[in-house]
Amino acid sequence: MTITDPAVPDGLLARATQWQADDPDRTDQAELQRVLDGLPGTGAELADRFAGSLAFGTAGLRGPLRAGPNGMNLAVVRGAAAGLVGWLAERGGDGPLVIGYDARHRSREFAEETARVATGAGRAALLLPRPLPTPILAYAVRRLGAVAGVMVTASHNPPRDNGYKVYLGEGLGGATGAGAQIVPPADAGIEAAIRAVGPLKAVPLGPPGTVVDEDIVKSYLDSVAGVVAPDGPRDLTVAYTPLHGVGGAVVLAALPAAGFARPSIVDVQAEPDPEFPTVSFPNPEEPGAIDRAIALASSTGADLAIANDPDADRCAVAVPDRDGWRMLRGDEVGVLLADHLMRRGVRGLYATTIVSSSLLGAICRQRGLPYAETLTGFKWIVRATTGSAEDELVYGYEEALGYCVAPELVRDKDGISAALLMCELAAGLRAAGRTLVDRLDEIATEFGVYATDQLSVRVEDLTEIGRAMDRIRAQSPATLLGEPVASVEDLLPENDVITIRTRSARVVVRPSGTEPKLKAYLEVIEPVTGDVAQARQRAAAGLAALRAETAAALGV
Repeated sequence: MTITDPAVPDGLLARATQWQADDPDRTDQAELQRVLDGLPGTGAELADRFAGSLAFGTAGLRGPLRAGPNGMNLAVVRGAAAGLVGWLAERGGDGPLVIGYDARHRSREFAEETARVATGAGRAALLLPRPLPTPILAYAVRRLGAVAGVMVTASHNPPRDNGYKVYLGEGLGGATGAGAQIVPPADAGIEAAIRAVGPLKAVPLGPPGTVVDEDIVKSYLDSVAGVVAPDGPRDLTVAYTPLHGVGGAVVLAALPAAGFARPSIVDVQAEPDPEFPTVSFPNPEEPGAIDRAIALASSTGADLAIANDPDADRCAVAVPDRDGWRMLRGDEVGVLLADHLMRRGVRGLYATTIVSSSLLGAICRQRGLPYAETLTGFKWIVRATTGSAEDELVYGYEEALGYCVAPELVRDKDGISAALLMCELAAGLRAAGRTLVDRLDEIATEFGVYATDQLSVRVEDLTEIGRAMDRIRAQSPATLLGEPVASVEDLLPENDVITIRTRSARVVVRPSGTEPKLKAYLEVIEPVTGDVAQARQRAAAGLAALRAETAAALGV
């Protein structure tokens, strides 16, 4: 909604003043009053704050920190907590609510408010002892026998955002959903319960819950250290950055707990800082985000560089290559970890998403292992199934730097246990005089080069995404890279995803679930008949051409 007339509609003013009167936070009340005092010049801002309410989806809540229903603030958090606690009670869920938080602006405040709402409703609330990574919250839901968990984080979003993720325990989530993020219809049920919450000032508040001690962190560290085989090589030098997030102290403890040397750390990014001052965007996928870690690795002669995103559920890896250091793609790390587990004899279900590389499926087929593809997101990956009760998930990954290497511990992506497993692989290869790049070449020689890339278009106007999706549905290309299109799969109405395949190429197009972006996931398969480097060059040229063809088809 945009106001062009200086006369602000009465309905908007009425909604704003009603919200302000019920807002339990005086600072947010004052912030909203400054917007009201600025009318009519602030009409567009006021309209945006009241254009709707943050929707509670399978990713929970995520949005900018600001007063009003279309932002993250104490009022929205109180309503979300009251709705969640009520929904849990309606379904007879037993056990405490465990709550974690990162170091973003207001995260602790939102976590404590959630605890007070829970205790006010008569439910025990367990607060993690300090700002900690999201994987520890997911672990704690299972370890502490919680009915559900809440993690206050906006992950890798910009500094002015915050968010609210919900996990279920086994009682309501089932065996595959124990400690996993919610999926439909739970999201719709919680959303409806939030909408049914009455005046926020009438929500009963109790004591701030119980702060659990550091034993939960020690338990997590002991558990993930066990992911690494106890008798393998440990001679490895690592450079690390938590990107101003909460992973630093945990990773610095985790590597020595698993027998590795303490990594060197990027000093200016070592401590949590909600402003993320040294990066333009706190996402290790973004260009330049891990440049300092690579520079540190280069200057110290490290074997690899590792980065976590701010809540440490993602893991980026960079390695020295023939032409200097490069960051491995998420698909490369995903396949390296899967191949490593297979070589260790880990049998069971391996899973990834429809937008990740199809190489994992090819490996599983040749090695006789069960394989599954899911929709995007770890809430789906950890629930992957082939329909056979014997095919229990042992590993899952998505191309966006997310890896679940020990689903029996953390049923979500975990950038810390993934880093440990990558260190085990790298150390083992180093002891044999080889590198991660060598292993990638071996896999390519056996299965072919599966080159992937992403076309990502950030928009200001969300309707642009809809128009682009409509355009490619109405005029899907007949050829890609000179090959006839073999299939077009449209997942509407359940999911806004379209997949186009040829013999050696694939394009998957979808709107981002967390950012104002349109994403196209590109893959080119190039057989290796001789030199791997030449096959990679041909695949790279194919990706560049496919990127241009996809952009033209989308009209971006």
